[in-house]
Amino acid sequence: MATRVRRQPEDAKRLILEAASRLLAAGGPAAVQVRAVAAEVGVSDAAVNHHFGTRDRLLESLLRFGGAKLKAELRTVLDTWADAPIDPAELVRTLAALYAGGYAELALALHRSGWRDAGSGMLDEVVDRLHVQARQQCAAIGRTPPSREAIQLTVCALHQAVATEPLFGDEFRRSVGLDDTARDRLLDWWTETLRTTVAGEYGAR
Repeated sequence: MATRVRRQPEDAKRLILEAASRLLAAGGPAAVQVRAVAAEVGVSDAAVNHHFGTRDRLLESLLRFGGAKLKAELRTVLDTWADAPIDPAELVRTLAALYAGGYAELALALHRSGWRDAGSGMLDEVVDRLHVQARQQCAAIGRTPPSREAIQLTVCALHQAVATEPLFGDEFRRSVGLDDTARDRLLDWWTETLRTTVAGEYGAR
């Protein structure tokens, strides 16, 4: 007879959310069913319900889990910026990778069901670090630096674009005659746009 593994509640929740995240990436929100998650972890349906109550609450917890993962990855990006010049490509890739894992579809599904995220400021430190570098770079070459709001607007538009890419990217590309192969070029374009803003080149011409 197999020995039952007793886990601390937080460890059990983490394992369940990691399993739900894998199912989300593979099949979207519809794939995140209590029974499927339980099977992925190797526990009973009742065990999943014990920790999350309902599937809706599991999905809400999964979205917050994705947000926490994004914050951790952003922290890694910021830490690399501490010892080297800022590379906007790291930020663009980090944001795009998370939303490509099904979290854009999950956020939309929860939004349609009436759920709203009251959080804010997730990218504030990113904006601050970019603004500091912009002032330093522009001071070195005698150029007027961009305002903090200019960087805010650029980062906001970038975040919106990569978040909605899995939902509507194909349609927007087709609207201007581009195909799926343009996706990576769009990410490169966002990287260059962010670099241009930080360099103070917008409005300098």
